[in-house]
Amino acid sequence: MDNCMLASKPALNLAGISYSGPYSTFPDEAIRLQGDFLSRKHELNDSVKSPVLFSPYFGNEVFATYWACSEVHHLEEIPEGMVQFTIPEHDYAVVATTNKRIGEGYEQLFAWMNERKLEKSENALAIEVFYIDDHLDEEPVELWIPVKNVRE
Repeated sequence: MDNCMLASKPALNLAGISYSGPYSTFPDEAIRLQGDFLSRKHELNDSVKSPVLFSPYFGNEVFATYWACSEVHHLEEIPEGMVQFTIPEHDYAVVATTNKRIGEGYEQLFAWMNERKLEKSENALAIEVFYIDDHLDEEPVELWIPVKNVRE
């Protein structure tokens, strides 16, 4: 678990699209959503800050809302069908994994958090961060789980 760590991340201003539905539709709908967003990313023009794909999500025992976004400078006009929002600064438990091993990454990260008695901040968004590279079959991904009371 040497690829797990705590990290303080600054606020993120994101623009993108979302999908809400039952967990039974994931990951297929998440993959479709990311493809849909990447095909429209050019609509954000030069306001995109990096090539990274951010996928914040929030759910309960039945369904989830999953986003596909880019970090952007504040937009005065948002492309039709997209939304702009800001995730506040948070402390996160982070693990580096790949798009082929996301499930293993979550298992590893939650075990690491449990060992350190770190609690997930239930009201904050977890984020999957994809480092898109069309030349790679297995792309780097970071999983960010918001944690509470790190500094106490």
